[in-house]
Amino acid sequence: MRVTSKGQVTIPRKVRESMGIQPAETEIEFLQDESGRWYIAKAQPGRKQASRFRTAHGKARTTMSTDEIMALTRGESWPSS
Repeated sequence: MRVTSKGQVTIPRKVRESMGIQPAETEIEFLQDESGRWYIAKAQPGRKQASRFRTAHGKARTTMSTDEIMALTRGESWPSS
């Protein structure tokens, strides 16, 4: 299986069907066992972590500096002004 320059691979149809992976609907994750071997698995519902941008949404103020806004989008704490 070839990896594109963007790091993408195509999961074969038989594998997608047997795992129940639906395009644009299913989240997957990569898991590593004790021996270092990697596995692909369907992500468990509810395990998805909110994006740092969604978490920061609505918290910015018009008086914030660029550094404060960048810290907020990175999920870093920033002392309130």
